[in-house]
Amino acid sequence: MKRSLFTTSLVVISLLGLSACSSSSPDSTATAPSTTSAAPDTAAPNSSADTPGPTAVPDGMGSPGLADGVFPRTVGHFAGSTDIPAEPKRVVVLATGQLDSVLTLDVLPVGVTYAGGAELVPEYLSRSFPQYSEQMASFVDVGNRQDVNFEALAAIQPDLILGNNTASEEDYPLLSAIAPTVLTEGVGINWKQDFLLIAAALGRTEQAQQYLDDFLDDAHELGDTVGSDSPTVSFVRFTADLARVYGVPSFAGFIAWDAGLGRPESQQFDKVARDFSEEEIQLADADWVFVSNQQTGTPGSNAETFTSNPLWTSMSAATENHIVAVEDDPWFLNAGPTAATLVLNVLTDTLTQ
Repeated sequence: MKRSLFTTSLVVISLLGLSACSSSSPDSTATAPSTTSAAPDTAAPNSSADTPGPTAVPDGMGSPGLADGVFPRTVGHFAGSTDIPAEPKRVVVLATGQLDSVLTLDVLPVGVTYAGGAELVPEYLSRSFPQYSEQMASFVDVGNRQDVNFEALAAIQPDLILGNNTASEEDYPLLSAIAPTVLTEGVGINWKQDFLLIAAALGRTEQAQQYLDDFLDDAHELGDTVGSDSPTVSFVRFTADLARVYGVPSFAGFIAWDAGLGRPESQQFDKVARDFSEEEIQLADADWVFVSNQQTGTPGSNAETFTSNPLWTSMSAATENHIVAVEDDPWFLNAGPTAATLVLNVLTDTLTQ
């Protein structure tokens, strides 16, 4: 069957099926319970196999035993098994953090989704990969991450689609009809596993594993530098109507765990995050508090209300000038390897100053 006829037929299928294909996906701010147990905050770097999240591809997934760069390959993933006949040249990424992952592996996709109210390419990625600025300007917009434009997706004739199971499980049959599709698990705590699974689909597992090994070495170096009396760290995010603290099994929490950093007792819970009210502001306190604000620069924002509250200004971190403003996107929205490195760099610069 010729490609043009194939693509045209799929556009028709997608238009008929759009009403049945909508899905929602929790991002790394979700408050659903973690499926893994959180390690104690006193654990030294790499002292236990019981990490907050997975560090390898699950058994039976990926392309075990197959060398990098070898195609065709079969990749097991969270929606089944996919045959990839040749090295992908026209990759589309549908999920949070996956643009980060492919760029980190020196792969430029042709199609990208965007988060609600966000740019197609997050600013931290534009800043981290200036060598790709011209190519990034040519990425095709294939819709919102939670409402993919299947017609636009089919029209660019991808040879690999990357999504996550949280958002794209129901759409998998349609996506697979358009091109070979690999679904990662999604959610920030799974960033290492998902990065390796993406690398398996691209035939770049060794490159990804080396990146993770170097990242862990850097995290351990931070832990060694601050020593056994490391300060506790708190992670807080303000949105338009919510204030949240993040637990150990979260994206930033996993990074702190890798470095052996202490967490306040109030944030040692088995969820990604929990909301707090103005009366509960002390839940946010620690030796150092890292805070993002979705509405930076907005007068009268939710963050401004909380941070002007006397309960906030009297926190020990506030009186010691230990509150650090951080970027919302890499810390809490796009759980990928480059985002993880940016988070670790801020922790290192702050705690070793």
